Amino acid sequence: MKPKQKHKQKPHPIPRLGRPARRAVLVVHVIASAGWLGLTLGLLALGATAATTGSAVTVESSVRAMKLFADRLLLPVAFLTLLSGLVLSLGTPWGLARYRWVCTKFWLTLATTTATVFALRPGVNAAVTAVAAGGPLPDAGDVLFGPVVSLSAYVFMTVISVLKPWGPTRRGRRLRAPAPRTLQDA
Repeated sequence: MKPKQKHKQKPHPIPRLGRPARRAVLVVHVIASAGWLGLTLGLLALGATAATTGSAVTVESSVRAMKLFADRLLLPVAFLTLLSGLVLSLGTPWGLARYRWVCTKFWLTLATTTATVFALRPGVNAAVTAVAAGGPLPDAGDVLFGPVVSLSAYVFMTVISVLKPWGPTRRGRRLRAPAPRTLQDA
């Protein structure tokens, strides 16, 4: 009788992170994500102030502060969150396409980063331009809609990061399944 041979797994195409590296990247990811959430809360508070105050000086101060957040802080933090999340997903057994919650977080992070570039920043810039010229806030939606949507997405991503719902994707189930037995294995 032959001894049973263990199934050899194919080497992972991307090297796995060691424990110290994984922990370091995880810390960076959590800090960047929390920073992104905090910046968005700040943007929402400033946008709500600009949309509800009767003072032209307060409106201008609020939208200028929003511009500072959006131009100087938001994109670097968003890209750091995206990059550290990619490193974590590709360098750990979670994988990028093995679990539905990881895929969902990736696509939502990509979507909110894109929306920041193409919707939030232009809306804030238009508000600053109008208010700096002495006019009223053109549209409260420009300074409120982006932060509300972003905040909703970040809270949702935080919840699924903790709960890890939905299980593996089709690809994830296929990768977890034991290799089919052949006649040579018997």
